[in-house]
Amino acid sequence: MQDFFIRFKTMPRKHPILKKILIWRTKHISDKQFVFFLSVLVGITSGIGAVILKNLTHFIQHLLEGNLVRYYHHAFYFLFPLIGFILVYLIIKYIIRSKVSHGIPSTLYAIAKRKGVIKRYQMFGSILTAPITVGFGGSVGLEGPSVATGAAISSNISRLFRMNQKTKMLLIGCAAAGALSSIFKAPIAAIIFAIEVFSLDLTMVSMMPLLLASLSAIITSYFFFGDDVLLPFRIEDHFTISDVPFYAFLGVCAAFTSIYFNQVYEKVQDFFDRLDSPIKKLLVGGVAIGVLVFFIPPLYGEGFETMNNLIAGNPQKALEANFFNLDLSNIWVVIALLAGLVFFKVFASAITFGAGGVGGIFAPTLFMGSLMGNCVAKIINNCGLFSAPVSESNFTLVGMAGILAGVLQAPLTAIFLIAELTGGYDLFIPLMITAAISFGITRIFSPHSVYTMELGRKGDLITHDKDHAILTLMDIHKVIETNFISVTTKMNLGEIINTAVVKSNRNIFPVLDETKQQLKGVILLDDIRSIMFDQKLYKEVLAMEVMQKPPAIINLDKDKMTVIMKKFQESNAWNLPVVKNGKYVGFISKSKLLTAYRRELINITS
Repeated sequence: MQDFFIRFKTMPRKHPILKKILIWRTKHISDKQFVFFLSVLVGITSGIGAVILKNLTHFIQHLLEGNLVRYYHHAFYFLFPLIGFILVYLIIKYIIRSKVSHGIPSTLYAIAKRKGVIKRYQMFGSILTAPITVGFGGSVGLEGPSVATGAAISSNISRLFRMNQKTKMLLIGCAAAGALSSIFKAPIAAIIFAIEVFSLDLTMVSMMPLLLASLSAIITSYFFFGDDVLLPFRIEDHFTISDVPFYAFLGVCAAFTSIYFNQVYEKVQDFFDRLDSPIKKLLVGGVAIGVLVFFIPPLYGEGFETMNNLIAGNPQKALEANFFNLDLSNIWVVIALLAGLVFFKVFASAITFGAGGVGGIFAPTLFMGSLMGNCVAKIINNCGLFSAPVSESNFTLVGMAGILAGVLQAPLTAIFLIAELTGGYDLFIPLMITAAISFGITRIFSPHSVYTMELGRKGDLITHDKDHAILTLMDIHKVIETNFISVTTKMNLGEIINTAVVKSNRNIFPVLDETKQQLKGVILLDDIRSIMFDQKLYKEVLAMEVMQKPPAIINLDKDKMTVIMKKFQESNAWNLPVVKNGKYVGFISKSKLLTAYRRELINITS
């Protein structure tokens, strides 16, 4: 209650109606009940956002792929991606006028570095750009943009009602759960996704809002879509214990495919980062995607139609549009084409992002997993080494879980998503085997998921490690103290005492160069205590002669809070100097740092 009144006093006077609503809410609704209400609201809005994104994309795809390609010419496949990237570029530059960030990574960044604050334009930015990207052939998915849209809405609802940071982060997690629940009609997997990817604590406090958001989102999805699901399938081939080695082998294949995905994705992104102009990125990416989609039409868009054909046991239908009109009655030709799709899909997805497209990585991951699983099953069944065949449809589904577990590093999400999509838990054991092996091996070579790759390298990633999470959320600038009186290297002892020691209430003095910018050392009061009353030395002893090298220096340009804590621990110092761009800024004291840590700990756990 006290937190509310503090926030209420700082509220702008231009919102009298909002003031009255908040006052009424404080008097009649408890904080807990209000969070429940907001979680339902966030779930509904996330569900509606996902519905809008899906419907717009499918409308564009039906308009283009169904009419222009089918009734006019296959060459439109080459033109569509470039046209789509141009439209997205124009919308971002002239309508939105701000960068539309990529789905889940941008949301994780907002949590880690912006206290969960997401700018308002992100509420509609993905809705305007992602359907055009995917509808015109960009080889990405809509799950990330759906999460980003829901997260932006939840962040701004939290700001509107002056919610604290912990509640804001919880509601962003609710938005993620709502978006996934609405898209896949998998409410349990959606909750687990929010916990795994956004590092939310699974407690009774967080469980109920996540449940309400996921439930309200799936009801919203049923209202608009009815019983339609993205991957309609019911298990017919049941798991047998003799299949365990094959599913373990599938896990190993999924792991190395995931590592390949991460490596290629990162290298392609680095290539586009080196292009200094968005026009260059657009042209290079548009032409590259056009070529890929022209020769390999299944790479067009999300690829759920291809996945469904594989699950249904119709690979020939999924591959019938191959450019070279290869003989699909030959099983090894089919296997080669499936392997080729796995190989090129990551290039298509990474190039789409690099060219300026807006989308998500979730669908491409499922696409690659289904192809990889089906391909492995076909190899096992046709190599002539094993008498009993394995289920190709089951391997297709379990392969999705394997790649999800490896690329997204979310094994529980992968297991429960496929289990819910198949309408039962008959595949639970093979899902666990494949996901666990894939996750374990991939983690060795790629410590961070494709979502957290950049944040993880910078040390800005929020994790389930509570200590690391608190340090990541702390603002280093708030603990810097600047009330230290500095001296220069050429000051004599008399000047040091008269201009610094006498006027300061601190016992440490930074020593700077003559420009008073570069830190050269520090002088402790103990360093001059034995000579400070000997006036004969006032003009003889210079600052550079009594200064010492600081035990450690904090660099604002690269040191994260975790590194700063480690420097204090290793140096046993109580005060450490801070520099930025090589220039002296101030000091950080251990006592103030620990006070700030304790305050953040109370805030995040209360």
